[in-house]
Amino acid sequence: MRQHPVTLLLAFDDQVRRDQAQSAMFLHRRDRRYALNCQGAGRQPSVAGWLRHIQPHRAPGQGNDRRLRTWRRLSGWLLPVGAVLGILTMLGLLFYDGSQQINITVIIGFVALQGLLALATTVQALVGWRPWGRLLSPRRAAGDAPTALDALQPQLAACTAQQMALAFTLFAWLTLMTLVVVQDLAFGWSTTLRTSADSYTALVQALAAPWQHLWPAAYPSLELVTQTQFYRLGDTAINEPARYGDWWPFVSMLWLTYAVLPRLLLALFARLHLRWQARRLLRQHPGRRALRHRFDTPVVESVAAADDSHREAVSQPGSALHNLPPGQALIRWAGTATNSEPAIRGLLAQPDAPVFNAGGTASLAEDQQVIQSLAGHHDPVILLTRAWEPPTGELADFLHDARRAWSKERLIALLPVGGESPLAPASPLQLAQWQRFAERQQDGNLWVCRLPDNTQGVRRHG
Repeated sequence: MRQHPVTLLLAFDDQVRRDQAQSAMFLHRRDRRYALNCQGAGRQPSVAGWLRHIQPHRAPGQGNDRRLRTWRRLSGWLLPVGAVLGILTMLGLLFYDGSQQINITVIIGFVALQGLLALATTVQALVGWRPWGRLLSPRRAAGDAPTALDALQPQLAACTAQQMALAFTLFAWLTLMTLVVVQDLAFGWSTTLRTSADSYTALVQALAAPWQHLWPAAYPSLELVTQTQFYRLGDTAINEPARYGDWWPFVSMLWLTYAVLPRLLLALFARLHLRWQARRLLRQHPGRRALRHRFDTPVVESVAAADDSHREAVSQPGSALHNLPPGQALIRWAGTATNSEPAIRGLLAQPDAPVFNAGGTASLAEDQQVIQSLAGHHDPVILLTRAWEPPTGELADFLHDARRAWSKERLIALLPVGGESPLAPASPLQLAQWQRFAERQQDGNLWVCRLPDNTQGVRRHG
């Protein structure tokens, strides 16, 4: 399934921000490996493929980003509001108590106002103007750099406004047709300006030109214009009262052509412009240029070109590996070792100790639920991960949230494994990147542990 350009831009921007915590050598090795894999498969590297490569267990769809869900929720609330306003507006325009005709001039003026508002909404999106200031902008701490979503807010607001206006005009037109059926409406025209019937006929016929041959009854004649002119003061002789109802086809086509149709086209244009703007921002993103450079530039290393699993680590961190403590709970990160339940139970101090799942396809709410489930305890927690997958910003955020909810003295044991079925220890090179990751967290009670030779012995030792 092809990813929506807006979601792709936000996912790429988030990943670039998370990568700022990684070393340049690590990023180069990871991204160059993906480019070589694409070259071997005969395909071009892409941003979407790169994201799937570094996040294999998370496949973001179009509607998964919670920031976009906020905009969609806002649009969902404004659609019925626009529909109700359209109904009330048309009821006001067509209010008729029998004492005077419904003025066609007022309806033409209101349709012209709709056109001006539609044009203003489109222009503000094209020029990137945000007249609402920071009303729709999320609150950020001082010094925080703007995100990719900030640059898309004019286009997102235009989509929301055009969709609400489309609902407004469409339900107003449906109200008009309903009133035509259930009431005997009398239309006429009047204006304070000294306008002759000939001039007014030229105006309404110019407006009706698009449907002149499609619906001749909706094309006002000079006779109709002359017979339906009224004045605020004085009595108007009505020779043929039925002629006052002959305006409704013109009013219907006027509203449909100059109010509903432009809003429909501009709503579609707003969505296309949003996608175009997202693609443009992705092409111009500073992180993409750096990513392309890492794709195309070979990694220069001073070690032999052998498989990573048999190589020694280039630089070992100062902290040594720890023995796995007797854990009272275990968290499988991103579905690690899902099919190795007996071996996982052997890592715990008690056979009935709880095992949780977090990261990967789990939502943020589910991750928070895992953290809260383990809050209030002080026993060690084992966090099982895949050693060959580099530590992500998502994992760093999870550990940060866990440390805020748990005691600072609580031991968190990071256990990277090199194989899942059966469980196998990680290579020294793989463990080195996890040790560097633990050092960057600046948490003395975050240990990188080695897989025990006998998991049953760990439980007995506890």
